[in-house]
Amino acid sequence: TKDLGYHPFAVPAGNTSGAYTNTLGVKMAPCTYCGYCEFFGCGNWSKSSPQACVLPALMARKNFSLIPDSEVLRVDLTGDKKMATGVTFIDNDGQEWEQPADIVVLSAYQFDNVRLMLLSGIGKPYNRDTGEGVVGRNYAYQTISGASLWLKDQQLNPFIGAGALAQSIDDFNGDNFDHSNLDFIGGGTALIHSTNGRPIGLSGGVPKGTPAWGSSWKKAYQKAYQNYNSIYVMGNSYPHRDVFLDLDPEYKDRHGQPLLRVTFDWNENDKRSGKFMADKSMEIAKAMNAETIERSEPTAAPYTPMTNLSSHTTGGACMGDDPRTSAVNKYLQSWDVPNTFVCGASAFANNAGYNPTGTVAALTLHAAQAIRDQYLKAPGALVKV
Repeated sequence: TKDLGYHPFAVPAGNTSGAYTNTLGVKMAPCTYCGYCEFFGCGNWSKSSPQACVLPALMARKNFSLIPDSEVLRVDLTGDKKMATGVTFIDNDGQEWEQPADIVVLSAYQFDNVRLMLLSGIGKPYNRDTGEGVVGRNYAYQTISGASLWLKDQQLNPFIGAGALAQSIDDFNGDNFDHSNLDFIGGGTALIHSTNGRPIGLSGGVPKGTPAWGSSWKKAYQKAYQNYNSIYVMGNSYPHRDVFLDLDPEYKDRHGQPLLRVTFDWNENDKRSGKFMADKSMEIAKAMNAETIERSEPTAAPYTPMTNLSSHTTGGACMGDDPRTSAVNKYLQSWDVPNTFVCGASAFANNAGYNPTGTVAALTLHAAQAIRDQYLKAPGALVKV
């Protein structure tokens, strides 16, 4: 990419590079690039995931208890629905319990935060027809595109890797490039990574037309495994009035509660930016003198959940300074139920050309500090409107 005039850099990753003890007293060890990072726990204690670097410290505190293998069904509210009194959850034995609480923090996955708010009656649900309501609006996906490439006679050793071991370029992300002659806004970050390289995990990394099984597939995969990589673009996704989350009127979970329904398809900006980034990915792949190149442009076809392009979804309970257009304030505090805080990517008003993890952590720390330093001293709304 340097030869093309771009500016590659190493992607920041939450893997420790050396042995150390963090500020909470948890001992961490260096990453050995074992290749079992994403989708797995870490036997080395090398990942900066909260369950590895924070939870051990919490477990030692007398004022902390963890209830594993349980599922919160709803946040319990007072009769006027202006305050939370706790949560109702079901344990591993199928028993239902009420957990009283002075403060409730929803810190589930983005979809689950929104679903719990809807199930609990926290905030006004979004209505597509009127444009009113806040819970469920501003849902955003990621505009994924790129190129698959197979080099010739290489030894890439994809089994050596980590969850975010990658090189990236930001030359076409956000406002880093001139849009004056383009028909879209935004862009994305393009990267080549060494992750998910276990032989069974990379078994789909063969050129189109390869037999799906048998000796012919084995021969093709034996050749492809050491030569395959991809240019992966994480593109921005902006919310649209017709894209939203709500409770499904028909399908329910094992507890009889409505599932979350996602109404989504690519909008015109997604399609145009996806095409642009796919074009740039093909340009880079050709400059690498790959033996075989395949274009990846999912936005050229209608969206389908059958193809999992990304799990970094955002929105549905976005933060803002106006209760009419946002579900939480800048401290991630519910406008409607002030002793409930909603932490996660659900707070994002749109999805940038990056994964949201770092910003999610920063917003959560900001909310935690506000709870400790402001709310506990004077319970109530932290932002007046």
